[in-house]
Order: sequence, then structure tokens, then C-alpha cells
Amino acid sequence: MDTVKRITMSEQPIQYYAKRTAVVPRFVDGPFRRFKSAVLWVAFAIYFLLPWLPWSRMDGIAQAVVFDIPGRRYMLFDLVVYPQDIFWLALLLFIAAVLLFFVTALVGRAFCGYFCFQTLWTDAFIWIEYWLQGERPHRLKLARAPWSDREKLLKVGVTQLLWWLIAFWTALTFVLYFGYAPVLLRQFFMGEAVAAAYITVLALTLTTYLSAAALREHVCLYICPYGRFQSAMYDPETLTVHYDRARGEGTTGRAVARHGLRTVEERTASGHGDCIDCKLCVQVCPTGIDIREGMQLGCIACGLCVDACNGIMARMHFAPGLIRYDSEANLLHRAPSPPRLDWRRLKVIGYGVSLILMMGYLVYSINHRQSFEHSTQQVRQPLFVVLSDGQIRNRYQVRLTNLSGRDQHYRISVRGLPIISLDLGHFNEVHVRNGKSVIVQASITLTPEQAAGGPAFEFVIHSANGEEVSDPARFFTQH
Repeated sequence: MDTVKRITMSEQPIQYYAKRTAVVPRFVDGPFRRFKSAVLWVAFAIYFLLPWLPWSRMDGIAQAVVFDIPGRRYMLFDLVVYPQDIFWLALLLFIAAVLLFFVTALVGRAFCGYFCFQTLWTDAFIWIEYWLQGERPHRLKLARAPWSDREKLLKVGVTQLLWWLIAFWTALTFVLYFGYAPVLLRQFFMGEAVAAAYITVLALTLTTYLSAAALREHVCLYICPYGRFQSAMYDPETLTVHYDRARGEGTTGRAVARHGLRTVEERTASGHGDCIDCKLCVQVCPTGIDIREGMQLGCIACGLCVDACNGIMARMHFAPGLIRYDSEANLLHRAPSPPRLDWRRLKVIGYGVSLILMMGYLVYSINHRQSFEHSTQQVRQPLFVVLSDGQIRNRYQVRLTNLSGRDQHYRISVRGLPIISLDLGHFNEVHVRNGKSVIVQASITLTPEQAAGGPAFEFVIHSANGEEVSDPARFFTQH
């Protein structure tokens, strides 16, 4: 009989794939939910309204933020960034990475819970779903209803339509950053925009819808790399969402609030903890985890379970904080102290110092950028030319890039050699348009006596706004 049972069990197919159970979060009110909503509205207002903010410029599109690809410049309010400023981008990426590490070491995945694009757009989509379809039980009921149900067709259809509209407007807004928004919007709907605009809108609409409407928590659980390496950045002192197991479980585990287990005294006498196993913390979680099972990959530290649990504790007249932001080190104490932000750690201090230094250097570099870039190269083929009268000539190329924000005039002279030795052709002044570069052909002609020893000298460049810079150079001869 046992042999038959073993054979029967071995012949059963092994399920390597389980069908996804959709996470349908319940709405909860509380300080963390209100903070998440405030961040959502501010972020959406900045993203969707910034392309429409006018900005006066002498040369360029009258828009606050423009990524001017044809002009090879990025206009951020009064700051104009050129490809030559790629070092700023490297600094900015370094600052963003260190800031992420700094925040994670202090407060865990707070960035994921409140500021991540995936979190923000998913929050917006869930809010639309809640507004149209109702609270969690109503949405679950609609999901189980057949498609022949007119209510399901109407509510789910309108929900999907609004999701697609938001995804489309998100993609279109991104494209509006690359030109003058009113003109680009008209061109887009008139069919006059470039093909890249339509391809970008199509790709971003699909990816936005998939991320916020279809995949949702799967992005955090399986796609986002940050969730994978976050554990290496946590310390026992990191402040993040925790369940106070000692208080919640007691000595005999959690129990529902039935007769005889409704007060703290009754539960303590029976050995039960404060957790009444209402599972509201699970129902409000956007990734569907149970925080009572400990630290998990899916926890994005959004604090919604804290709001839910504190609400239940208030109704039961229990002390708040069964689920709270706390550190693992503090929870291990026999009598945990009030949670606090512990920054006095070598790693955190190192991140903070790096942030201050790099941000300071970035601000200094931006504020002390010259209004033009310059370089001088000698033409080495040939290195020198001997003229018919015995004089020796060297040729140079002076490159000027105007970064001033307006058209400029420049004068070029020499220091350390006779002024008459410089020949710029027919140019007394060099005119350079804003954001453009020019190469000026210059030649230096000296007598053999003046050229003896290969004298060093300087090209001096004067801008119309009073700036003066110099490039060192050397004169070469056969001797």
C-alpha cells in the first residue's frame, strides 16, 4: 500500500510556475499615506507642468527646461549645459548614487517607498482604480464577476481608458522637453513632428502602462536591481519598517480579538500579544507582503502598514507602534528605546562627507565656468616653413567655443613676441555664435635671430565682456 502511495505521489506533475495572484491594496489613511500623496502631487506637478513654464532667453527657446538636441545644448532655467560639460553629468550621477546609499543606510528603502517613479505612477493608477471601482472588497468582487456583467465592463473599461490616457500623456510630456512645448504639441497632433517623437511616445506609453498597470509589484520584486542589492547596504542600526514580534506575538502567539481577548490585560494574562491578526497590514501593502514575517525583498518601506496597524491599535485602545520605523538593533533589546535616526556610523559619515564635497565642487564648477572654452594646437605638418626671405613661419589653430549664452566677439593677440609677428588673415575680431565653435588659423613669422632658441610665448584671447585668457605656445625652428 505504501509502495502504491509513493508511486502515485511521484507521478503527480510538479508545478514550476504558479499563476500570479494580483495584489489589490486597500486604501488607508494616516501620516505616511498623506506624505506619499503629497510627494505624488508635487512630483506630478513638476513633471507635467515644467515644459509649459516660460523662461526668457536672449538666444534659445523661451522654455524653462529644454533638451535642445539639434543645438547640442541643455537649457535648465538660466544654466546652459553643453557636451563639453559632461564632467558635470559624471558628478551628478556620482552624487545621485551616493545619496541613494546614504539614504538607504539611514532609513532603508525610503526612496523606493516615496520617490521612485515606479511607486509614483503605480500609486496614481491604484488611486484611479480605487476611485472608479471602490474599496478592496468591491474590486475583488468585480474581478470575480463575468465579463457579461455590465457594471464590470463599464468600470473596468473606464479604468483602463484612464490608465492608457495617463500613460500616453506621460510619454508625450517627456517628448515636450525636447522642443518648444506649444509648437511641438501642435506638430504632434497635426502629424508634422519627426518620426522619433512618435516612436518615443509609443514606446513610453507601452512601458508606462505595463509598469504601472500590469506588472506593478513585479517590477520591485523581479525587475528592479536596487531591491536585489539593498541588503548589502542595510545595517542593524538602519531605520526601516519592522514588526515588534515580542510585543505582537507574546508567549503564545497572535490571536483575534474575541471575547476574553479584547483588552491588554486579558491578552497578557493568556499569553497573547497585541497583534489581533486582522491582516490589514497585508491588505494595504502595495507589494502584498506580510511584514510580520520579518525583513523581505518586497518591502519598499512605504509605511502604509504602519498607518494601518496604528489605526487598529487606536480602535483597540492599545499603544501605537506595533509596526513602526525602527532599527533591528533596537528591537533586539529586552526593553526597546524610542526609535531614533542613528547617523553616527563610519559608513554614513563617509557617504555624507562625499556628498558635501562633490555637491560643493559641482556648485563651484558651475559658478566658475568661463563664458568660452579655448585651446591652441600647433600645425605640425610641416612643423615650420622657411620663407624666401629667410624668415621662419609656424602655424597654429586656435579653437574657440562660445558658452556665454549670446553671440560674442573675440580678439586674439600674442604676448612675448612682437605684435607684428602674428597674422590672423583678414580677421581683426572673431565672431562666434552662442553655443558654436570656430577654429582660427594663426601664423607666427620671425627672423632667424628672433627664432633662435625656440622662444616660448602666449596667445592671449580677449572677449567682448572683458574676460582675458592665455594659451602657452612655443616657436619651433630648425636650429
